Amino acid sequence: MDRETLEVDVLIVGGGPGGLSAALRLAQIQKQKGGEPLSIAVIEKAREPGAHQLSGALLDPSTLRELVPDFQARGAPLATEVTGDNIYFLTPRKKLRLPITPPPFKNHGNYIISLNQFTKWLAAQVEAEGIDLFWGFAGQSVLFDGQRVVGVRTGDRGVGKDGRPRGMFEPGADIRAKVTIFADGVRGHLTKELMRTLQLGNHFHPAQFAIGLKELWDIPKDRLAPGTVIHTLGYPLRQEEFGGSWLYAMPDGKLSIGFVVGLDYKDPLLDPHAAFQRFKLHPFISGILEGGQMVRYGAKALPEGGWNTQPRLVMDGGLIVGDAANFVNSMRLKGIHLAMRSGMLAAEAAYEAVRRSDTSAHALQRYKTLVDESAIKGELYPVRNVHQAFGQGLYAGSAFAAFAMLTNGRLAGRDFHGHLGHTRMRTLDTYYGMDKRDILTGSNAVVPDRKVTFDKLTSVHFSGTHHEEDQPVHLLVHTEVCHSICGEEYGHPCVRFCPAGVYEMVDNGRGGRRLQINASNCVHCKTCDIMDPYGVITWVAPEGGEGPQYDGM
Repeated sequence: MDRETLEVDVLIVGGGPGGLSAALRLAQIQKQKGGEPLSIAVIEKAREPGAHQLSGALLDPSTLRELVPDFQARGAPLATEVTGDNIYFLTPRKKLRLPITPPPFKNHGNYIISLNQFTKWLAAQVEAEGIDLFWGFAGQSVLFDGQRVVGVRTGDRGVGKDGRPRGMFEPGADIRAKVTIFADGVRGHLTKELMRTLQLGNHFHPAQFAIGLKELWDIPKDRLAPGTVIHTLGYPLRQEEFGGSWLYAMPDGKLSIGFVVGLDYKDPLLDPHAAFQRFKLHPFISGILEGGQMVRYGAKALPEGGWNTQPRLVMDGGLIVGDAANFVNSMRLKGIHLAMRSGMLAAEAAYEAVRRSDTSAHALQRYKTLVDESAIKGELYPVRNVHQAFGQGLYAGSAFAAFAMLTNGRLAGRDFHGHLGHTRMRTLDTYYGMDKRDILTGSNAVVPDRKVTFDKLTSVHFSGTHHEEDQPVHLLVHTEVCHSICGEEYGHPCVRFCPAGVYEMVDNGRGGRRLQINASNCVHCKTCDIMDPYGVITWVAPEGGEGPQYDGM
């Protein structure tokens, strides 16, 4: 097949805060250093800037101040500065406010933002520097020359569900680069290909994840003062489960409300979306939402494992930044500023390597050195064991987190070695210890009232997601366990852990059940790629431009 080839000096895969910060920093360095400008390109699978960007979101502006010192004059869309922090422990009917706010939850000087709007603004800054941004181009595979990364192939367009070209078929392009910066987000499928092909995760702790579900609400403007931040622990999660919630009040009655569940839970019947709906029925939360209206929904996996779970960041011709490198501080519930900083540092290392005509892993190792000397390590290393400690339960994890804060992470003994989250899920027999038929006749879901609580399909409608029906399914199930042993052993957990109703067990017409994949529902959260107990689901990018539309999120 004839494919167009584009040659650039630096290719950045991913148009989120990490990738865009790398592009902007490259442009700044070029202005400072002079000489022949480098050719730089950014590709992003979303159809427009920010369309796939989802976060709470609280922004620590420290990195932004370094990257764009005059960000306020340039109109950065920072909705409101935080005015107050509140932390509650919830029981099924009551709330208990913590008497003190732990330091990681103190947000003085931080901003509540829409990551969607912030990314649009950041993209405009990059475009103003003359850098090429290609929206709606999904990276399909990594291009290798032996063990060296030499670029990325973008996905074909116009391929039918049967795998054959349709009338408007366009083959993907090969974008070849001296350095490729992978900023493809949490569980990015190109970074996952790198991990598998180059064994980048060897000798590192396994990645740990959570799923974050978010809704954007319009509530009465006098309900919560803009800048109010609320976090909760406890109900409806049990002591054995990691997670909590947030409520961030923005001007004009806009409210960001979300729920996080660690993707290392044991109960095969746990449904994070259902838990989120139950959370909203708590008297404290329903009182805040009363009279309001949900206007947007989304879900996204979060890299929670911390410093010790970062993969090898450097390879011949390639660097990994941001969420793809697991740079999130789960103690502070923040990662945007870390993604931006890692992008900036990668830009500096890539620029030096290209100018010296040496883009080997040895030359690009400068990036890892910069990371280790930066605020990224200063922030993540002290809390490197905190998420892993929550594997022992809420109380043990909270006690360890407090100890980590008091000692700045200086603990005797070896680091905690976490486990791949899906390996912690128990079978029905092991977890419930009773006749499975008694379990499966019931449901832990909430009956939706379409006012405060919603079913998954209604939630998906509010995500704005869209996928062309006549294209190959982008969720690959590699074995036949779904209709053979999964129901008996685990009760088909995919129909529960997916927050978008993608997976459904239906009658196969022969008295049995088969898996139906509703790929058009997918919101690109990556939960299935992470949490399937057999590890047999792989998420790959659909046709470029497809997916959620997270306006205002």
